[in-house]
Amino acid sequence: MTFLAIDVGNTRLKWALYDQPRPGAALLAQGAQFLENIDKLADGDWANLAAPGRMLGCIVAGEAVRRRVEEQMELWDVTPQWVVPSPAEAGLTNGYDHPTRLGADRWVAMIGAWHRMRAQGPARPMVVVMVGTAVTVEAVSPEGRFLGGLILPGHGIMLRALESGTAGLHVPTGDVREFPTNTSDALTSGGTYAIAGAVERMVQHVRGQFGGEPVCVMTGGAGWKMAPSMSVPFDLVDNLIFDGLLEVATRRFQENT
Repeated sequence: MTFLAIDVGNTRLKWALYDQPRPGAALLAQGAQFLENIDKLADGDWANLAAPGRMLGCIVAGEAVRRRVEEQMELWDVTPQWVVPSPAEAGLTNGYDHPTRLGADRWVAMIGAWHRMRAQGPARPMVVVMVGTAVTVEAVSPEGRFLGGLILPGHGIMLRALESGTAGLHVPTGDVREFPTNTSDALTSGGTYAIAGAVERMVQHVRGQFGGEPVCVMTGGAGWKMAPSMSVPFDLVDNLIFDGLLEVATRRFQENT
């Protein structure tokens, strides 16, 4: 039974078709579209795609975008299903004050990261970072409890905020430097080190809480930009949300069969 995983972020929709709804399934096809091009999926990327047997998605872009995605899926006889954060799922416990208000992408990424860590060795605390339009930095206990997390602007939002709030500040993107000597490099370096500092502070909090070094995982479309500027070791994982969707799917769909 083929399985379609969909991740709808603030800027892009990413999709992946697997041969089964389970971790380790073979990837058959994948793609991405900017949100403004969602209405072209049925006649474009998905036109010649084999009809999936199951579908599970993660969306943060809002109800209107969700409806547009579901309209494109009408070419198949498959019921759209979406992850909504809950008090517990797939082995993780949600420590948010109001669990359903946690971003679905944050929840699914933590599920993927935690199971990835458990498959590789003994249980350890984790710091899970997503670098995209916004940046999130999550702490997870060795037992799989989400302890809390940070949200801060991504590179693009930081630069646009400075450009709109500072007279005459319209400069091209620069490089990350230890000691920037021009405005472009100063802006890029400032944003990068702000994100790195948030990650490093959360790592310090987790060290203090558990007395050991956490596993650090980073994902998101802009994760590669951060790699050279991080002072703590971490794994850069491309499709952490898809990993999480596969973990959730294998449990949900097995229960329904």
